Amino acid sequence: MSALTPIVLPVEDRLKLEACVRRTTAPHRDVLRASIILQLADGTSITDTAHKLNCCTATVTRWTHRYLTSGLSGLKDAPRSGQPTKITPEVRKRVLDMTVHSLPKEASHWSVRLMVKYAGITHWQVTQIWKDAGLKPHLLHTFKISQDPLFAEKVHDIVGIYMDPPNNAIVLSVDEKTQIQALDRTQPMLPLQPRLAACRTHDYKRNGTVNLYAAFDILTGKVLGRLTKRHRAKEFLDFLKQIDRATPKGLDLHLILDNSSTHKTKAVRDWLEAHPRFAMHFTPTSASWLNAVEGWFAQLERRAVHRGSFNSAEALRKEIKRFIKAHNEESSKPFIWKKSAESILTAVAKAKLSLLNKAHAN
Repeated sequence: MSALTPIVLPVEDRLKLEACVRRTTAPHRDVLRASIILQLADGTSITDTAHKLNCCTATVTRWTHRYLTSGLSGLKDAPRSGQPTKITPEVRKRVLDMTVHSLPKEASHWSVRLMVKYAGITHWQVTQIWKDAGLKPHLLHTFKISQDPLFAEKVHDIVGIYMDPPNNAIVLSVDEKTQIQALDRTQPMLPLQPRLAACRTHDYKRNGTVNLYAAFDILTGKVLGRLTKRHRAKEFLDFLKQIDRATPKGLDLHLILDNSSTHKTKAVRDWLEAHPRFAMHFTPTSASWLNAVEGWFAQLERRAVHRGSFNSAEALRKEIKRFIKAHNEESSKPFIWKKSAESILTAVAKAKLSLLNKAHAN
């Protein structure tokens, strides 16, 4: 190739190379190779390109040849020679035993760095062994097994309603999200920008709280909400009356809810006796995951509350109302339950057996 003969760059290749040169986080080797091709494509000679980019002409010639031969893929490093690192069965067994049955002296759980130190192997070997075994020592989940003596009966009842809703009835998952805090940051938030995440101060001011009663319709996914200043049986009863007014009179109402004491006061029981179309289905204790509305509460927290900044409880109330309205109009969809009651009971039985074996081992 003549030193003055320019490379003819396809538009797509030029855009990718220019983007690489502009990207501040790109490795220097990638920026250099992209710059070489762009300079030659603009008519710069090999000698002048080497001088401008502070490299030797052999470097310019090599990457020019690689691009002309293989295109953009030719600008990447070729696979290096040499035998890959091996993981022997003995090393694998030792790392797995250490991960599951021991702890490092200076930490509560294993990290890759600590396992490299104690096992005397490479970073790649540790990550590969953990990946193959499905081990993630940095993760910690929470759980609690229900001790409700009527656990099986309640699971069959609620799962049965989810999977085979009764005819001529509305099934509502009902719960309260109490003490939602109206938090306002002490300084204005810095907005999202290219290459910069949105930022906010770590400290905040409390501007009151709001309680939300919600009824999630499993057939439509729509939510009926009520915001209150207090959380008592009186507010719950007012919400039941709101549900009664907002639903067609000719349909039965099946409500799935937890065992809060505010759901079972005499005033509530008397009102329910006078309104027989209401049927209450209580979840087992410590089993809020059976209540479909909990998933919607998580959406509310994640999409509207957590990143919000509220200078008053009223501002928080307006945002929650806005979110409910937007959800009902734009994103509501039927709730579909897939796990059978039998599979849930089997999983819980296995968890109880595991806990029992752990207790005996200790």
